[in-house]
Amino acid sequence: MIVEGNISKMGVELTHPVQYTLNLSKEVQLNMNDLIGKEITLTFEGVINCVNCGRVTKNSFGQGFCYPCFMNAPQNAECILRPELCRAHLGEGRDPEWEERNHNQPHIVYMAIGAGIKVGVTRETQIPTRWIDQGAWKAVRLARTLNRYQAGVIEVDMKKHVSDKTHWMKMLKNELAEDLDVIKVKAELLQIMNDKYNEYHSEDDNIVEINYPVIEFPTKVKSHNLDKVPVLEGKLMGIKGQYLIFYGGVVINLRKYSGYHIAVSA
Repeated sequence: MIVEGNISKMGVELTHPVQYTLNLSKEVQLNMNDLIGKEITLTFEGVINCVNCGRVTKNSFGQGFCYPCFMNAPQNAECILRPELCRAHLGEGRDPEWEERNHNQPHIVYMAIGAGIKVGVTRETQIPTRWIDQGAWKAVRLARTLNRYQAGVIEVDMKKHVSDKTHWMKMLKNELAEDLDVIKVKAELLQIMNDKYNEYHSEDDNIVEINYPVIEFPTKVKSHNLDKVPVLEGKLMGIKGQYLIFYGGVVINLRKYSGYHIAVSA
């Protein structure tokens, strides 16, 4: 089997384990779970297409954008990484219509568990996708807001007490904080959250546990760079987050190479 197309973020479905689909084009959707345990080869063919406008770009910026789109597209505005800077609720932003559809919508401030605790923000409709993409083991809602800005200022408040980063190597090694009482920690975080955010507290204590399709987790990880070595081949041992895990601990973050035209053979 040989298929080809441009890499995009893998589609996910919360099953047990998570189901992954690599969409290389409208016509080519690859069931990645079926390839686990098999020898596969990824070959970067030297072409990168902007994920926003489609033009060929020599260099990729911000996970798949050409430079003009990186500088101007709303998907790359400051508030993507810093939600507290969002102006969608004011009717402002790089593209007010896009902001209205995507950021002036209900957002969730969440607590995700892996090797430790992290807080994060995502649009309500992106749950549980966001948790899966980050490789979370467990996750629970902390707060529900009317827009991205409100969620962002709560996240800033929470970052005084809890990290907002995912330790990707620990995530891929499947290091887990197994002794953590998730609901107790949630209650503690809500207790120390600034009182002015009390109206946004989430009473949803449902803990979402996520299992990933992995035969064996690596003890050491080595990230593969398609720009330096355009061919990656080996036995696919599993998938976690947006990473493919190969035998020997070689990993690749497919999302990093969005827009890259590759061939996949198995």
